[in-house]
Amino acid sequence: MSKVVVKQVRSQIGRSPVVPRTLQALGLGAIGKKKEIALNDSVRGMIKRVSHLVEVTPVK
Repeated sequence: MSKVVVKQVRSQIGRSPVVPRTLQALGLGAIGKKKEIALNDSVRGMIKRVSHLVEVTPVK
């Protein structure tokens, strides 16, 4: 199972109510916060939902 680093680069203010909950589930919530996450189907779906707010980098 591969891992990725997800970094929040934009604010969640003014977004639909689903977005803050998704960011919280990913372990984010503040601009600049990073989290290393094991990549599976559910995490891919969450990242896709908030892709306009985060940067994703694969872990080597």
